[in-house]
Amino acid sequence: MEVYLDNSATTRCFDEVAQLMHKIMCEDYGNPSSMHHKGVEAEQYIRYAKETLARLLKVNEKEILFTSGGTEADNIALIGTAMANHRRGRHLITTRIEHPAILQPMAYLENQGFKVTYLPVDYEGRISLADLERAIRPDTILVSIMHTNNEIGTVEPIAEAGALIKRMNPQTLFHVDAVQGFGKFRIYPSKMQVDMLSVSGHKIHGPKGVGFLYIREGAKVNPIIYGGGQQKGMRSGTENVPGIAGLAKAAELVYENLDTDMDRMYELREMLIHGMEKIDDVRVNGCPGRQGAAHIVSLSVRGIRSEVLLHALEEKGIYVSAGSACASNKPQTSATLKAIGVERDLLDSTIRFSISVFTTVEEIQYTIQALEEIIPMLRRYVRH
Repeated sequence: MEVYLDNSATTRCFDEVAQLMHKIMCEDYGNPSSMHHKGVEAEQYIRYAKETLARLLKVNEKEILFTSGGTEADNIALIGTAMANHRRGRHLITTRIEHPAILQPMAYLENQGFKVTYLPVDYEGRISLADLERAIRPDTILVSIMHTNNEIGTVEPIAEAGALIKRMNPQTLFHVDAVQGFGKFRIYPSKMQVDMLSVSGHKIHGPKGVGFLYIREGAKVNPIIYGGGQQKGMRSGTENVPGIAGLAKAAELVYENLDTDMDRMYELREMLIHGMEKIDDVRVNGCPGRQGAAHIVSLSVRGIRSEVLLHALEEKGIYVSAGSACASNKPQTSATLKAIGVERDLLDSTIRFSISVFTTVEEIQYTIQALEEIIPMLRRYVRH
Protein backbone atom coordinates (compact mmCIF):
# COMPACT_ATOMS: atom_id res chain seq x y z
CA MET A 1 0.00 0.00 0.00
CA GLU A 2 1.31 3.48 -0.88
CA VAL A 3 0.29 6.37 1.38
CA TYR A 4 1.36 9.89 0.44
CA LEU A 5 1.23 12.16 3.50
CA ASP A 6 3.62 14.89 2.39
CA ASN A 7 1.10 17.23 0.77
CA SER A 8 2.56 20.34 2.41
CA ALA A 9 5.68 19.68 0.35
CA THR A 10 3.76 19.19 -2.89
CA THR A 11 0.48 17.74 -4.10
CA ARG A 12 -0.67 15.45 -6.86
CA CYS A 13 -2.18 17.43 -9.75
CA PHE A 14 -5.89 17.22 -10.35
CA ASP A 15 -6.51 15.24 -13.55
CA GLU A 16 -8.39 18.21 -15.04
CA VAL A 17 -5.34 20.41 -14.44
CA ALA A 18 -2.96 18.00 -16.16
CA GLN A 19 -5.33 17.64 -19.13
CA LEU A 20 -5.70 21.39 -19.55
CA MET A 21 -1.94 21.95 -19.39
CA HIS A 22 -1.32 19.19 -21.93
CA LYS A 23 -3.76 20.85 -24.34
CA ILE A 24 -2.03 24.22 -23.96
CA MET A 25 1.47 22.78 -24.37
CA CYS A 26 0.55 20.72 -27.44
CA GLU A 27 -2.18 22.76 -29.15
CA ASP A 28 -2.55 26.32 -27.81
CA TYR A 29 1.18 26.87 -27.40
CA GLY A 30 1.51 30.46 -28.62
CA ASN A 31 3.48 33.21 -26.89
CA PRO A 32 0.97 35.55 -25.19
CA SER A 33 3.02 38.55 -26.36
CA SER A 34 2.62 37.58 -30.03
CA MET A 35 0.05 39.56 -32.04
CA HIS A 36 -1.21 36.66 -34.19
CA HIS A 37 -4.04 34.27 -33.38
CA LYS A 38 -1.85 31.80 -31.48
CA GLY A 39 -0.68 34.59 -29.22
CA VAL A 40 -4.22 35.82 -28.64
CA GLU A 41 -5.26 32.27 -27.67
CA ALA A 42 -2.48 32.10 -25.08
CA GLU A 43 -3.27 35.56 -23.73
CA GLN A 44 -6.90 34.53 -23.21
CA TYR A 45 -5.81 31.75 -20.86
CA ILE A 46 -3.94 34.32 -18.76
CA ARG A 47 -6.92 36.66 -18.72
CA TYR A 48 -9.25 33.85 -17.64
CA ALA A 49 -6.80 32.82 -14.89
CA LYS A 50 -6.71 36.37 -13.55
CA GLU A 51 -10.49 36.56 -13.57
CA THR A 52 -10.77 33.23 -11.74
CA LEU A 53 -8.27 34.09 -9.00
CA ALA A 54 -9.64 37.61 -8.57
CA ARG A 55 -13.14 36.19 -8.12
CA LEU A 56 -11.97 33.70 -5.48
CA LEU A 57 -10.14 36.43 -3.54
CA LYS A 58 -12.78 39.12 -4.22
CA VAL A 59 -10.17 41.48 -5.66
CA ASN A 60 -9.55 43.18 -9.01
CA GLU A 61 -7.95 41.04 -11.72
CA LYS A 62 -5.29 43.70 -12.42
CA GLU A 63 -4.05 43.12 -8.85
CA ILE A 64 -2.88 39.57 -9.71
CA LEU A 65 0.81 39.16 -10.62
CA PHE A 66 1.93 35.72 -11.82
CA THR A 67 5.27 34.39 -10.55
CA SER A 68 7.32 31.19 -10.62
CA GLY A 69 5.93 30.21 -7.21
CA GLY A 70 5.62 31.24 -3.58
CA THR A 71 9.31 31.99 -3.09
CA GLU A 72 9.45 34.52 -5.90
CA ALA A 73 6.16 36.06 -4.78
CA ASP A 74 7.58 36.49 -1.27
CA ASN A 75 10.80 38.01 -2.61
CA ILE A 76 8.92 40.54 -4.75
CA ALA A 77 6.70 41.47 -1.81
CA LEU A 78 9.58 41.99 0.61
CA ILE A 79 12.44 43.28 -1.51
CA GLY A 80 10.19 45.16 -3.92
CA THR A 81 8.37 46.91 -1.07
CA ALA A 82 11.59 47.73 0.79
CA MET A 83 13.19 49.27 -2.30
CA ALA A 84 10.08 51.25 -3.22
CA ASN A 85 9.51 52.69 0.26
CA HIS A 86 12.97 53.04 1.83
CA ARG A 87 12.81 56.84 1.87
CA ARG A 88 9.77 56.65 4.13
CA GLY A 89 11.32 54.17 6.55
CA ARG A 90 13.65 51.21 6.91
CA HIS A 91 11.88 49.15 9.57
CA LEU A 92 10.30 45.76 8.80
CA ILE A 93 8.41 43.29 11.00
CA THR A 94 8.00 39.52 10.63
CA THR A 95 7.78 36.46 12.88
CA ARG A 96 10.28 33.87 14.06
CA ILE A 97 8.37 31.01 12.40
CA GLU A 98 8.25 32.19 8.79
CA HIS A 99 9.26 30.07 5.81
CA PRO A 100 12.85 30.57 4.58
CA ALA A 101 11.35 32.39 1.56
CA ILE A 102 10.58 35.18 4.06
CA LEU A 103 13.44 34.83 6.54
CA GLN A 104 16.20 34.80 3.91
CA PRO A 105 15.01 37.95 2.08
CA MET A 106 14.66 39.61 5.49
CA ALA A 107 18.28 38.67 6.27
CA TYR A 108 19.30 40.11 2.89
CA LEU A 109 17.48 43.36 3.66
CA GLU A 110 19.16 43.56 7.05
CA ASN A 111 22.48 43.42 5.20
CA GLN A 112 21.24 46.33 3.07
CA GLY A 113 20.71 48.46 6.18
CA PHE A 114 17.08 47.74 7.02
CA LYS A 115 16.04 46.95 10.60
CA VAL A 116 13.91 43.85 11.17
CA THR A 117 11.85 43.02 14.26
CA TYR A 118 11.14 39.30 14.66
CA LEU A 119 7.97 38.67 16.67
CA PRO A 120 8.00 35.71 19.09
CA VAL A 121 5.16 33.17 19.20
CA ASP A 122 3.49 31.17 21.96
CA TYR A 123 3.80 27.41 22.48
CA GLU A 124 1.16 26.82 19.77
CA GLY A 125 2.99 29.06 17.28
CA ARG A 126 0.67 32.06 17.42
CA ILE A 127 1.82 35.67 17.54
CA SER A 128 0.66 38.13 20.20
CA LEU A 129 -1.23 41.14 18.84
CA ALA A 130 0.13 43.12 21.80
CA ASP A 131 3.69 42.31 20.64
CA LEU A 132 2.78 43.41 17.13
CA GLU A 133 1.30 46.68 18.42
CA ARG A 134 4.46 47.43 20.41
CA ALA A 135 6.66 46.66 17.39
CA ILE A 136 4.97 49.03 14.91
CA ARG A 137 6.80 52.36 14.57
CA PRO A 138 6.36 55.50 12.45
CA ASP A 139 9.13 54.21 10.15
CA THR A 140 7.65 50.68 9.78
CA ILE A 141 7.09 50.20 6.05
CA LEU A 142 6.19 46.49 5.96
CA VAL A 143 4.80 43.72 8.15
CA SER A 144 4.95 40.13 6.84
CA ILE A 145 3.07 37.38 8.71
CA MET A 146 2.32 33.93 7.33
CA HIS A 147 -1.29 32.75 7.20
CA THR A 148 -0.69 29.08 8.05
CA ASN A 149 2.59 27.67 9.31
CA ASN A 150 3.99 25.06 6.97
CA GLU A 151 5.44 22.85 9.72
CA ILE A 152 2.87 22.81 12.52
CA GLY A 153 -0.29 24.15 10.86
CA THR A 154 -0.87 27.11 13.18
CA VAL A 155 -3.20 29.75 11.70
CA GLU A 156 -2.27 33.32 12.57
CA PRO A 157 -4.85 36.06 13.41
CA ILE A 158 -4.46 37.76 10.03
CA ALA A 159 -7.65 39.85 10.02
CA GLU A 160 -6.96 41.16 13.52
CA ALA A 161 -3.34 41.90 12.60
CA GLY A 162 -4.41 43.75 9.46
CA ALA A 163 -6.84 45.95 11.39
CA LEU A 164 -4.19 46.68 14.03
CA ILE A 165 -1.50 47.57 11.50
CA LYS A 166 -3.74 50.00 9.63
CA ARG A 167 -4.90 51.60 12.89
CA MET A 168 -1.35 52.06 14.14
CA ASN A 169 0.21 53.18 10.86
CA PRO A 170 -2.05 53.31 7.76
CA GLN A 171 0.98 53.63 5.46
CA THR A 172 2.52 50.35 6.61
CA LEU A 173 2.04 47.62 4.00
CA PHE A 174 0.88 44.19 5.17
CA HIS A 175 2.09 41.07 3.37
CA VAL A 176 0.80 37.55 4.03
CA ASP A 177 2.48 34.34 2.87
CA ALA A 178 -0.64 32.26 2.20
CA VAL A 179 1.10 29.35 0.48
CA GLN A 180 -0.28 26.85 3.04
CA GLY A 181 -3.53 28.72 3.68
CA PHE A 182 -4.89 29.35 0.19
CA GLY A 183 -7.13 26.47 -0.84
CA LYS A 184 -7.73 25.49 2.80
CA PHE A 185 -9.42 28.68 4.00
CA ARG A 186 -11.50 31.43 2.41
CA ILE A 187 -9.14 34.38 2.22
CA TYR A 188 -10.29 37.87 1.26
CA PRO A 189 -7.34 40.31 1.29
CA SER A 190 -9.38 43.52 1.09
CA LYS A 191 -11.60 42.52 4.02
CA MET A 192 -8.54 41.47 6.05
CA GLN A 193 -6.68 44.69 5.13
CA VAL A 194 -3.90 42.68 3.47
CA ASP A 195 -1.91 44.58 0.82
CA MET A 196 0.00 41.61 -0.64
CA LEU A 197 -0.66 37.87 -0.62
CA SER A 198 1.62 35.06 -1.88
CA VAL A 199 0.28 31.77 -3.30
CA SER A 200 1.91 28.71 -4.89
CA GLY A 201 0.27 26.37 -7.42
CA HIS A 202 1.75 23.04 -6.41
CA LYS A 203 0.31 23.20 -2.87
CA ILE A 204 -3.28 23.14 -4.18
CA HIS A 205 -3.09 20.25 -6.69
CA GLY A 206 -1.78 22.53 -9.42
CA PRO A 207 1.58 22.52 -11.22
CA LYS A 208 5.01 23.28 -9.79
CA GLY A 209 6.87 26.37 -10.93
CA VAL A 210 3.97 28.80 -10.86
CA GLY A 211 2.30 31.03 -8.28
CA PHE A 212 1.00 34.53 -7.90
CA LEU A 213 1.26 37.64 -5.77
CA TYR A 214 -1.80 39.74 -5.06
CA ILE A 215 -0.74 43.40 -4.86
CA ARG A 216 -3.38 45.89 -3.78
CA GLU A 217 -3.79 48.67 -6.32
CA GLY A 218 -1.86 51.69 -5.08
CA ALA A 219 0.67 49.73 -3.01
CA LYS A 220 4.21 50.83 -3.89
CA VAL A 221 6.23 47.78 -4.93
CA ASN A 222 9.25 47.81 -7.26
CA PRO A 223 9.92 44.97 -9.73
CA ILE A 224 12.96 42.83 -9.00
CA ILE A 225 13.08 41.18 -12.46
CA TYR A 226 13.62 43.33 -15.55
CA GLY A 227 13.46 42.49 -19.24
CA GLY A 228 10.72 42.50 -21.85
CA GLY A 229 8.19 44.36 -19.75
CA GLN A 230 5.58 41.60 -19.46
CA GLN A 231 2.86 41.98 -16.80
CA LYS A 232 3.09 45.77 -17.08
CA GLY A 233 6.80 45.67 -16.26
CA MET A 234 6.25 44.22 -12.78
CA ARG A 235 7.62 40.80 -13.68
CA SER A 236 9.37 40.50 -17.02
CA GLY A 237 9.68 37.18 -18.81
CA THR A 238 7.39 35.18 -21.09
CA GLU A 239 4.45 34.02 -19.01
CA ASN A 240 4.18 30.33 -18.13
CA VAL A 241 0.80 29.93 -19.84
CA PRO A 242 0.25 26.19 -19.10
CA GLY A 243 1.27 26.74 -15.49
CA ILE A 244 -0.89 29.84 -15.05
CA ALA A 245 -3.94 28.13 -16.54
CA GLY A 246 -3.28 25.02 -14.43
CA LEU A 247 -2.94 27.11 -11.28
CA ALA A 248 -6.27 28.84 -11.90
CA LYS A 249 -8.00 25.54 -12.70
CA ALA A 250 -6.66 23.97 -9.50
CA ALA A 251 -7.82 26.97 -7.46
CA GLU A 252 -11.27 26.72 -9.01
CA LEU A 253 -11.50 23.00 -8.21
CA VAL A 254 -10.11 23.21 -4.68
CA TYR A 255 -12.67 25.84 -3.70
CA GLU A 256 -15.57 24.02 -5.38
CA ASN A 257 -16.26 21.74 -2.37
CA LEU A 258 -14.06 23.47 0.20
CA ASP A 259 -16.28 23.12 3.28
CA THR A 260 -17.01 19.43 2.70
CA ASP A 261 -13.38 18.64 1.92
CA MET A 262 -12.08 20.51 4.98
CA ASP A 263 -14.59 18.79 7.29
CA ARG A 264 -13.37 15.45 6.02
CA MET A 265 -9.70 16.41 6.36
CA TYR A 266 -10.24 17.61 9.94
CA GLU A 267 -11.76 14.20 10.73
CA LEU A 268 -8.72 12.44 9.26
CA ARG A 269 -6.39 14.75 11.18
CA GLU A 270 -8.16 14.01 14.48
CA MET A 271 -8.10 10.28 13.71
CA LEU A 272 -4.32 10.40 13.25
CA ILE A 273 -3.77 12.50 16.38
CA HIS A 274 -6.04 10.25 18.47
CA GLY A 275 -4.11 7.20 17.28
CA MET A 276 -0.80 8.80 18.23
CA GLU A 277 -1.99 9.82 21.69
CA LYS A 278 -2.12 6.14 22.61
CA ILE A 279 1.66 5.85 22.12
CA ASP A 280 3.94 6.92 24.99
CA ASP A 281 6.13 10.01 24.67
CA VAL A 282 4.60 11.41 21.49
CA ARG A 283 3.94 15.17 21.43
CA VAL A 284 1.57 16.90 19.01
CA ASN A 285 2.84 20.36 18.01
CA GLY A 286 0.62 23.29 17.04
CA CYS A 287 -3.03 24.07 17.70
CA PRO A 288 -5.68 21.53 18.74
CA GLY A 289 -8.88 20.83 16.81
CA ARG A 290 -10.09 23.35 14.29
CA GLN A 291 -7.88 26.12 15.64
CA GLY A 292 -5.17 24.80 13.35
CA ALA A 293 -5.11 23.82 9.68
CA ALA A 294 -6.91 20.65 8.61
CA HIS A 295 -4.03 19.25 6.60
CA ILE A 296 -0.99 19.35 8.91
CA VAL A 297 -0.02 17.17 11.89
CA SER A 298 3.39 17.66 13.53
CA LEU A 299 4.54 14.91 15.89
CA SER A 300 7.64 14.78 18.09
CA VAL A 301 8.54 11.18 18.97
CA ARG A 302 10.95 10.97 21.88
CA GLY A 303 13.92 8.68 21.42
CA ILE A 304 13.79 8.38 17.62
CA ARG A 305 15.48 10.69 15.14
CA SER A 306 13.12 12.03 12.51
CA GLU A 307 15.18 10.72 9.59
CA VAL A 308 15.15 7.21 11.05
CA LEU A 309 11.38 7.26 11.52
CA LEU A 310 10.83 8.81 8.08
CA HIS A 311 12.74 6.01 6.35
CA ALA A 312 11.11 3.30 8.49
CA LEU A 313 7.73 4.60 7.35
CA GLU A 314 8.97 4.79 3.78
CA GLU A 315 9.77 1.08 3.88
CA LYS A 316 6.07 0.54 4.53
CA GLY A 317 5.10 2.80 1.63
CA ILE A 318 4.22 5.82 3.78
CA TYR A 319 5.72 9.15 2.73
CA VAL A 320 6.06 11.98 5.27
CA SER A 321 8.43 14.89 5.89
CA ALA A 322 11.06 15.63 8.53
CA GLY A 323 10.31 19.36 8.27
CA SER A 324 9.86 21.94 5.55
CA ALA A 325 10.73 20.25 2.27
CA CYS A 326 11.03 23.68 0.69
CA ALA A 327 13.89 24.67 2.98
CA SER A 328 16.34 22.06 1.77
CA ASN A 329 16.79 18.34 1.37
CA LYS A 330 19.42 18.50 4.08
CA PRO A 331 18.31 18.06 7.70
CA GLN A 332 18.50 21.20 9.82
CA THR A 333 17.08 22.32 13.13
CA SER A 334 13.65 23.86 12.72
CA ALA A 335 13.37 27.53 13.69
CA THR A 336 9.63 27.00 14.16
CA LEU A 337 10.05 24.17 16.65
CA LYS A 338 12.64 26.17 18.59
CA ALA A 339 10.33 29.21 18.62
CA ILE A 340 7.43 27.26 20.16
CA GLY A 341 9.67 25.81 22.87
CA VAL A 342 9.99 22.20 21.78
CA GLU A 343 12.47 20.44 24.08
CA ARG A 344 15.99 20.13 22.73
CA ASP A 345 15.90 16.33 22.56
CA LEU A 346 12.73 16.50 20.44
CA LEU A 347 13.96 19.03 17.87
CA ASP A 348 15.51 16.28 15.74
CA SER A 349 12.68 13.83 16.48
CA THR A 350 9.80 15.57 14.75
CA ILE A 351 7.97 14.53 11.60
CA ARG A 352 5.16 16.18 9.66
CA PHE A 353 2.16 14.40 8.19
CA SER A 354 0.17 16.42 5.66
CA ILE A 355 -3.20 15.34 4.31
CA SER A 356 -4.98 16.17 1.05
CA VAL A 357 -8.38 15.73 -0.56
CA PHE A 358 -7.11 12.41 -1.92
CA THR A 359 -6.25 10.97 1.53
CA THR A 360 -8.53 8.14 2.71
CA VAL A 361 -9.61 6.73 6.07
CA GLU A 362 -7.91 3.45 5.16
CA GLU A 363 -4.60 5.24 4.58
CA ILE A 364 -4.75 6.94 7.99
CA GLN A 365 -5.65 3.65 9.69
CA TYR A 366 -2.74 1.93 7.93
CA THR A 367 -0.39 4.75 9.03
CA ILE A 368 -1.49 4.51 12.67
CA GLN A 369 -0.98 0.74 12.62
CA ALA A 370 2.47 1.18 11.10
CA LEU A 371 3.47 3.73 13.74
CA GLU A 372 2.21 1.50 16.55
CA GLU A 373 4.59 -1.21 15.27
CA ILE A 374 7.54 0.96 14.25
CA ILE A 375 7.93 3.30 17.24
CA PRO A 376 8.36 0.64 19.98
CA MET A 377 10.68 -1.33 17.72
CA LEU A 378 12.88 1.66 16.92
CA ARG A 379 13.04 2.71 20.55
CA ARG A 380 14.49 -0.69 21.40
CA TYR A 381 17.11 -0.75 18.68
CA VAL A 382 17.94 2.82 17.66
CA ARG A 383 20.16 5.11 19.71
CA HIS A 384 18.95 8.71 19.71
